[in-house]
Amino acid sequence: MRISYDYAGSVVLVTGGTKGLGAGIAGAFLSAGAQVVVCARKESRALPEGARFVAADVRDPAEVDRLIGEIEERHGRLDTVVNNAGGSPYAPLAGTSPRLHARIVELNLTAPLLVAQRAHPLLEAAGGSVVMIGSSSGARPSPGTSAYGAAKAGLHHLAACLAAEWAPRVRVNTVVVGLAETESAAGHYGGPEGVRRMGATIPAGRMALPGDVAGACLWLAAPGYVTGAEILLHGGGEIPAWREIASGHDG
Repeated sequence: MRISYDYAGSVVLVTGGTKGLGAGIAGAFLSAGAQVVVCARKESRALPEGARFVAADVRDPAEVDRLIGEIEERHGRLDTVVNNAGGSPYAPLAGTSPRLHARIVELNLTAPLLVAQRAHPLLEAAGGSVVMIGSSSGARPSPGTSAYGAAKAGLHHLAACLAAEWAPRVRVNTVVVGLAETESAAGHYGGPEGVRRMGATIPAGRMALPGDVAGACLWLAAPGYVTGAEILLHGGGEIPAWREIASGHDG
């Protein structure tokens, strides 16, 4: 039985909602009847149909204030924030710019804090919720993206803290996403065959798709009892390398 949601009358903000997982999340809320605002530093030519775009760099407190202010002025309410904006290039700690690592932490930890903080009065008035898009990189070693992994670990903890601090009016939860297949996955993993091989390392047999993440967000944003939770959306995790070594296979 397929689960359906009715978000008619609700206003949803998806940061980084112009592509990838964010676009999938925005599209799912639109299909459920919500009014959806997406933001990014630059507008995409492929915005989710029906979404309203506001240009904003969510690392900048002044731009966050303007973003939430525009939502309040236009819609008069805000029911859900999905803090999706994030990411990192491959950036080994040794030999890379300290400023790069600082910017990675700002985007993946400080920005969600700023957005949630500024949105809180509207969310409290609506009895709304925040959904943080976390990462399995914040729950296991993340070599080559240490700053990103540390920031995501901090994001998971931030969500737990806010869930306790803002209860019971505002619920805060995290979707901890594992390996995901978006429009950039082929380039990142070495083409379609690389995507297939990476998917084979996951017990579910494939990477997460934007629709998988969107489904978790729809559930968490719906009124309910769940708050302070971390939903592990990783298809069962990653099959450990030792199992292949012990079985005599080299992948």
